[in-house]
Amino acid sequence: MTSDEQYVGFVRARASALLRTACLLTAGDRHAAEDLVQTALMQAFVKRRQIREPKATEAYVRKILVRTATRRLGDRWRKVDLVEESPELAVSGTSGMVTDRLTILSSLRALPARQRAVVVLRYYDDLSEAQIADVLGCSRGAVKSHSSRALKTLRRLLAPQFAPSQDASKPKE
Repeated sequence: MTSDEQYVGFVRARASALLRTACLLTAGDRHAAEDLVQTALMQAFVKRRQIREPKATEAYVRKILVRTATRRLGDRWRKVDLVEESPELAVSGTSGMVTDRLTILSSLRALPARQRAVVVLRYYDDLSEAQIADVLGCSRGAVKSHSSRALKTLRRLLAPQFAPSQDASKPKE
């Protein structure tokens, strides 16, 4: 059983990490991510007394977060891009990193919701296939399939930006 104080402590300690995960699940849409985290934390708060182990709270909240994100993104939350290309951001010394981040977020946005969730949970949150299967409510085989398809798409989309140049792949003499 998780008490109110334990739950508040959990929220204070883990809200930022959950927001970062939600930002990736929403492909950089911070407002949608904040809404997603708030929804997940609210739903978990209502059910907090059913959580037997306080350590299981994060897994429970993450499950709500991912399932809500995939449902919203898969159903009716179709994002409409009002600007065709991202405006240039003038940040001295970090413009390359900003461009890379925007490229990656754009590529994540191109993935279906469940594929995006698998990529974020595996490569950002470092969850195992079994943990991801539990969060998504599917088999490990489905996780592998989603991962394979997502990585194939990301390789295709990101190759022009991040592929090593031909000169770099030749051995030096």
